[in-house]
Amino acid sequence: MKLATLKDGSRDGQLVVVSRDLTLAHYATGIASRLQQVLDDWGFMAPQLQDLYDGLNNGRARHAFPFDAKQCMAPLPRAYQWADGSAYLNHVELVRKARNAEVPESFYSDPLMYQGGSDDFLGPTDDVMVPSEAMGIDFEAEIAVVTGDVKMGASPEQALDGIRLVMLANDVSLRNLIPAELAKGFGFFQSKPATAFSPVAVTLDEIGEAWQEGRVHLTLQSTWNGRKVGMCDAGDDMTFHFGQLIAHIAKTRNVRAGSIVGSGTVSNKGVEGAGGRMDWPKGYSCIAEKRCIETIKDGAPATEFMKFGDTIRIEMKGLDGRSLFGAIEQEIVSPAGRAVAAEVPAVS
Repeated sequence: MKLATLKDGSRDGQLVVVSRDLTLAHYATGIASRLQQVLDDWGFMAPQLQDLYDGLNNGRARHAFPFDAKQCMAPLPRAYQWADGSAYLNHVELVRKARNAEVPESFYSDPLMYQGGSDDFLGPTDDVMVPSEAMGIDFEAEIAVVTGDVKMGASPEQALDGIRLVMLANDVSLRNLIPAELAKGFGFFQSKPATAFSPVAVTLDEIGEAWQEGRVHLTLQSTWNGRKVGMCDAGDDMTFHFGQLIAHIAKTRNVRAGSIVGSGTVSNKGVEGAGGRMDWPKGYSCIAEKRCIETIKDGAPATEFMKFGDTIRIEMKGLDGRSLFGAIEQEIVSPAGRAVAAEVPAVS
């Protein structure tokens, strides 16, 4: 089934069931008003929502109405936890290679992860508000899962059983703030503003055969200012699957229902072309990776980060060719609606 949260003037919005083709919706009020309620009592409420979903798809829902992604909040407008991994080691390898640094051996056995802000997510068409272009504005196209309860010490296989929903994410990064924050030895904070999520979150059966061993084997599309820049395969190059990422969190604590776990930037390996020159035909899911590729190939980055007025669209189509989660479509804006100067040094 497919679930969304519509804006209603409250912090947590109103839960709706959305048709498979994303054209119709139906309020879930008689079952639950908020998605977190469903996650807290999944075994009881999910079958009821599934019945409503089946009726909606079969034309039996009496009070269906047109679905509009512009009216959506994030499926979970705020969550108990947002933990974002870096499951695509190719992305890490590119970043390290661009600055002539080795990837530590432990990175291949122990996932990288940071805990982001989960109190204020963005809806799929909400503007990305940033104080200054000088902060190095970047999109990051990712996949994320929403969990039920997962016990401390769960194995990766047990953790996979805890996945309830899947959605897309734009994990916005302010690249020029990152070096100073990481230099403090305490991780990301101001460099990671509010994250946006796709209009709908879907159950694993909606992904079908493309869901294999904790990975989504579909193409993640990134379109920047109307130009398609990424057609990245989200499956094969995912070093750590979602069960491993969730088990990483659960090593020392329980993971509670409503936790969101991100994949990190979806990234594909390059291919060797004529003369041994490397190329990345599937593009990129964040600008930082593009800049690393340029540095590796040409000695310096050429692509600038995002500017006010830029747009980003992130979408994934299912095996049937139809949009699976709906699209994230956002514009970069300043709080004042114009460029704001700031004393932030540019870094390559």
